[in-house]
Amino acid sequence: MNKQMLTGNVAAAWGARLAGIDYLPAFPISPQTEIIETVAEWIDTGAMDASMTTMDSEHSMLTAAGGAAATGVRVFTATSSQGLLYGMEMIYALVGWRVPLVLVNVSRGLAAPITLEPDHNDVLAARDSGFLQLHCSTCQEVLDSILMAYRLAEDRRVRLPVLVNLDGFYLSYTREPVIIPDLEEARQFVGPYDPGTVRFAAQAPVSEAVAVLGGESYSYFRYEVQMAQAQALAVYGEIAAEFAACFGREQARIDAYRAEDAEYLFLMIGSFATKAMDAVDQLREAGWKIGLLRPRLLRPFPEQDLRQLAAGKKGMAVIDQNLSFGRGGILHTEVTSSLYGQSGAPSVIASFVGGLGGRDIAAEEFYQIAQDLRQACVRGIQPPMRLLYTAAELTAMRNLQAIANVPAPERKP
Repeated sequence: MNKQMLTGNVAAAWGARLAGIDYLPAFPISPQTEIIETVAEWIDTGAMDASMTTMDSEHSMLTAAGGAAATGVRVFTATSSQGLLYGMEMIYALVGWRVPLVLVNVSRGLAAPITLEPDHNDVLAARDSGFLQLHCSTCQEVLDSILMAYRLAEDRRVRLPVLVNLDGFYLSYTREPVIIPDLEEARQFVGPYDPGTVRFAAQAPVSEAVAVLGGESYSYFRYEVQMAQAQALAVYGEIAAEFAACFGREQARIDAYRAEDAEYLFLMIGSFATKAMDAVDQLREAGWKIGLLRPRLLRPFPEQDLRQLAAGKKGMAVIDQNLSFGRGGILHTEVTSSLYGQSGAPSVIASFVGGLGGRDIAAEEFYQIAQDLRQACVRGIQPPMRLLYTAAELTAMRNLQAIANVPAPERKP
């Protein structure tokens, strides 16, 4: 075990290396290209025993990934943004094939207009595909999540592909201290891939085909995927407990930060949640009882965990780094549907949308969100969704230096 300064991309590559992948079909797209470049270099120098094929598109890349996984080898690949959408036909097909591969998505805002910076509309476009989804906030979590993703995907109670998501640029090209587990410890945790009856042997060919089915039989297969997703909640809990025992790092389905005695909660996913943690600390110093919930597992959605963590809170502010046009924040819809009608649920669940295309969410904005949430709770109203603050509003916040006794946002030395 050693600690190195790694980008999120290189941390993802280390996850694949430690998991002992057999095959990487690849197609470059910014900002994930560094992942496949790193793995390619390791294969070329003999540091990693795997095969890599450069494909002509994300669609063919995912087709190759699914075909290889269906023959019983451990498969890894990565994409981003438009690439994920280009391969979306195969995203759904891979779920139907029940192939337990791992796909990393490095989130980037979708065109048009074009941006290279992140938001979550790309990954959430795959929300209903049947892929399991793990969302990371740090480079360490990227590596850890990939190891756990193989255990989850390959478990016989699940057997579904897993998507591990990290934010472009904010994580993909940011270096953070990352603990790299020893190879043998990581391999022991992940274990060998047991494909069961799935295999490929030229001397004993077995046909595994996708039939054209009518509605009755088709519904059965869809139901099987739904049941596998439901099983994955408990399976993930088992894997997380074993991971903590092996490596000493907790990876709960929902990460709760200073939430136990909180009256108010922020809820968000991705790397910007680390900024929310800092805002929670500043607000706590100013006397606010506030905390943060960060779902790490988004599919299947950890509904029961959310209900337990939110029980007894006065209000919650859901901060979405995505926008479902004509409806609002996708995560807010997930949260409100899970808490609807639940005894002890927050009386106000406010919706804020920000960080689109990588736009920063400043400390003052978190303070203002907390202020708006508290006022809504006092008034007993459910405020409408709003896009985070305009440049003029942000300037006004900074000029005030303090909002409702919130300290100025300068970081402590």
